[in-house]
Amino acid sequence: MKRWKFPHYTPGMPLPWALWMQDFPWLSDMQEVPQDPLWHAEGDVYVHTQMVLEALVNLSEFKDLAPQDQHVLVAAALLHDVEKRSTTTRETIEGKERIVSPKHAKKGEYTARSLLYRDFPAPFPVRESIAKLVRLHGLPLWALEKGDSRKAVIEASTMVNTFLLYLIAKADVLGRVCQDQEELLLRLELFRELCLEHQCWNQTYPFASDYGRYIYLNREDIAPDYAPFNDLKSEVMVLCALPGTGKDTFLKRHWDGPILSLDALRREMGIGPTDKKGNGRVIQAASEQAKVWLRQGERFAFNATREIRSKWISLFVDYKAKVELTYLEVPYSTLLKQNHNRQHPVPQAVVERLIDKLEIPQVREAHTLHWEVRN
Repeated sequence: MKRWKFPHYTPGMPLPWALWMQDFPWLSDMQEVPQDPLWHAEGDVYVHTQMVLEALVNLSEFKDLAPQDQHVLVAAALLHDVEKRSTTTRETIEGKERIVSPKHAKKGEYTARSLLYRDFPAPFPVRESIAKLVRLHGLPLWALEKGDSRKAVIEASTMVNTFLLYLIAKADVLGRVCQDQEELLLRLELFRELCLEHQCWNQTYPFASDYGRYIYLNREDIAPDYAPFNDLKSEVMVLCALPGTGKDTFLKRHWDGPILSLDALRREMGIGPTDKKGNGRVIQAASEQAKVWLRQGERFAFNATREIRSKWISLFVDYKAKVELTYLEVPYSTLLKQNHNRQHPVPQAVVERLIDKLEIPQVREAHTLHWEVRN
């Protein structure tokens, strides 16, 4: 894969703030967004972001990284608090007014993903690394306070490099003015030790099997090295993609078994996608057909564009089916073209909203996970 470069950034050179401000309007949005002085006495979100970037590029660990990882971290640091612009509010906590930004990291993940998909495209693994660093940048500070801190760091290792996560969290702490900075830095070192102890520092945790990983991530009181007996009786391939990606074409080329498609059922039953009552009948019909195949041990593919995949996967797992989740993706320009040329195109405004809320599948969702991404 050709090395991806974040716009205007060159390792070892001064940070190009003027060019970034010129090209990234969301940076201006951070200006004058307040932060609680108890945790951020340095000023607004833009000032904090500047300080985080300066702290990051001056870390000795950062300077030792490969250039690609440096570009990833710079992009993640620039975006880590981007959605404080939309989530910041004032709340009364223990009788005192506080400035808070609830769920800014989760919303920031969506923003990072859509920017890196539409506006300045990055290769899929690079984009997802940046998006997950934005989503999880607060985890190292709070991992030990999680109900199951071991599972928290092990699951994080399936989504992001924990060493890079540690570095962005460290820069986040150093790039602020607060009274508890030393305590926060100690928490980061404890996070590092936790990852080392549980074999997920700078690597994905080495599960005994895909099935063992799925059970560990979805059940309580299971050890991460659990090696279960394979008692799965059938197989379902679940396709996940934006409309216009080419799921039907993919199935024609790579699947020779039965296919359960909710969109196809809608058309057969003459029901529109906005007909809520009619869609209830579609889902009922699809569920009954799925149960027949599951009871028979039939291998089939499930193709659903708009439905929540977790509910369907739960049904398949309840019937002891091995679920193979396959995510398809094409470049943004290709997506728009293919959707326009479909027999039943989805309105572009709907496609854009789906991009803005795109949830990329994670390994905890299925027994196996595959990405079919065309750059």
